[in-house]
Amino acid sequence: MIDGKAVMVSDLYCDGLGACIPDCPRGAISLEEREAESYNEEAVMERIASKGDNVILAHLKHLKDHGETGFMNQGIDYLNKHNIKVDLSSLFPTVSKENTFVPVMNKAVNFPFQLHLINPLNTVFAGADLLLAADCTAFTAAGFHNRFLKDKVLAIACPKLDSNRESYIEKLAVMIDQTKIETLTVLIMEVPCCSGLMELVRRAREKCRRYIPVKKVVITVQGNVKSEEWIQ
Repeated sequence: MIDGKAVMVSDLYCDGLGACIPDCPRGAISLEEREAESYNEEAVMERIASKGDNVILAHLKHLKDHGETGFMNQGIDYLNKHNIKVDLSSLFPTVSKENTFVPVMNKAVNFPFQLHLINPLNTVFAGADLLLAADCTAFTAAGFHNRFLKDKVLAIACPKLDSNRESYIEKLAVMIDQTKIETLTVLIMEVPCCSGLMELVRRAREKCRRYIPVKKVVITVQGNVKSEEWIQ
């Protein structure tokens, strides 16, 4: 607000959508076509971040409602990068508030992470906490990185569709006995075929001289944690 009037002070804050025009009760906003700098979502978030949760949510909802999910995700990434905590459950009403997680940009520390391609003697696994995740879990669970992958190395597999599963048993046994991973978390879906991943882990442990803790985490097809337990 400048001298009692709302003034557009930078093209960086305008996406050119024009949705503000019919919402202006006084007809004070118009749309003109001219050369301007490209829209900058990070600049917008930097400007509005101090204005409170309601302003941030209104902005992100505006982007979502008009199909600008790319910009919306950039805005969410900005919140994560600057550790700004905002309850985003209203943006995703099908996900319960307690299971809403802000996506983050951290990456797996190892690549490749398909168990079929992994070298089990890779030093990245030495003393590491390993997450062995069924392929579908990352696409089902919101905030997969934040909830399950943080501070872990990653391996993924599908016990139903992957071939040569016997090699998976050998690789897991090498990771446990020789590379010496510290813990193993197995993340599976509640569907029956996923239980095969736990069977591979069980057989691998039977081959090993060294004991490590194994945690079994089961998620529903909606992405919620159904159960979580340490396996003896």
